Amino acid sequence: MSADHEPAGGERERPIRCLVAKVGLDGHDRGAHVISRAFRDAGFEVIYSGLHRAPEDIVQAAVQEDVDVVGLSILSGAHNTLIPKVIEGLAEYDALSDTLVVVGGIVPDDDAKQLKEAGVAEVFGPGTPMEETIQFIRENVADRK
Repeated sequence: MSADHEPAGGERERPIRCLVAKVGLDGHDRGAHVISRAFRDAGFEVIYSGLHRAPEDIVQAAVQEDVDVVGLSILSGAHNTLIPKVIEGLAEYDALSDTLVVVGGIVPDDDAKQLKEAGVAEVFGPGTPMEETIQFIRENVADRK
């Protein structure tokens, strides 16, 4: 396995597996496609859920695909309703402790703080450099062998 697929410590035995998901009725998926491509280019395995996914669908996909990261893209303003449902679903499957949940999109600072308190690791707003997001994931993903 090449160094591109491993965190800085080089201990990982498999590439980081990411589920990139568009939650709710948000129909704008360009950002999700861009981040999916950047994650693939960084050596991550990426599963893209497609548009209009219910929180339950995202949880099922994350558990079935045994992902390390769930990246939720949301621009609709429904983040305070939908994202906590994903967090709760992952917790119900005992998958939250080893699944890094990150959010990308338009999320006001106060809402981002609440989402982090609920279990989101980080919220990335518009204009965040791709390398910053990739580095955050590499540094914070659970080390699973």
